[in-house]
Amino acid sequence: MVDIALDPNMYYLSMSTADTLHKAAELGFKYVELSPNDEFHLWHHYPKADRAFIAELKQAEKDSGVKVRTLNPVFNWSSPDEAERQAQVRNWRRLLELADALDVRDIVSEFSGDRNRASRSEQQWYKSIEELIPHFEKYGIRLNMEAHPYDFVELHDRALELVRSVDKDWLGYEYCCPHTFHLSDGAGDADRMIRTAAAAGKLREVHVSDGFNHRINDGNRYIINPPGADVTVHQHNAIGNGEVPWDQVFSALREVGFDGVVSVCIFGWHEWADEYNKAALERLTQELGA
Repeated sequence: MVDIALDPNMYYLSMSTADTLHKAAELGFKYVELSPNDEFHLWHHYPKADRAFIAELKQAEKDSGVKVRTLNPVFNWSSPDEAERQAQVRNWRRLLELADALDVRDIVSEFSGDRNRASRSEQQWYKSIEELIPHFEKYGIRLNMEAHPYDFVELHDRALELVRSVDKDWLGYEYCCPHTFHLSDGAGDADRMIRTAAAAGKLREVHVSDGFNHRINDGNRYIINPPGADVTVHQHNAIGNGEVPWDQVFSALREVGFDGVVSVCIFGWHEWADEYNKAALERLTQELGA
């Protein structure tokens, strides 16, 4: 059985973080995964949550029946700039304190860094991991890593190698469905990627939304101006609004006996947020149980 969580990203503009738990309950979810927002932990910034904020979230958990299952912070802890890296490690330390206060024991995050300085960024990531090992182990919190487009590592195989190389049971891997074509450089072999992560004993979480293959045909699924600009475009669409091979995804997850967290992370479709999130929950419940 999996825990199906809602990433309430599309509701942050219209309600407080605490109220997103009530929204999740309204949609039928039992869990949320809190992604970056101004109230809690914004991208690359020191977390702004205080004791009152944590108390409000705990009350919302009680009132709504929805549990904060995971957090999804993004800190540039692989920055080639040492002062920046140190600041981001400080952000991590505070985030872990807050996670512990909420009794959250699973966190998912990104490698970050600079893909144009990949070797230096990798060195910095290992340095940050070494500094944070005592803090993760102090709180008994697991970390699941994803290779994100434009991180210093964008490919599945390389990211899994990095996770395994740390050789810590609490450090796992998160497979992000909307990044399927970035993770595989257009191959889209979701079945293979899921199975290799599971075989390594590292597959702990899956992010669910759809996206198109940016490499297919002549590479113009997305058009960027000027051509060759150093940017990465990706999407988090509703299931079916893209080219992710869902039959592969669901059959592989069932066959490897996946029993971790599945987070619905559809972004950018606020006008249909309720419909898309409810449909995703229904599909995931049918395919994987809950």
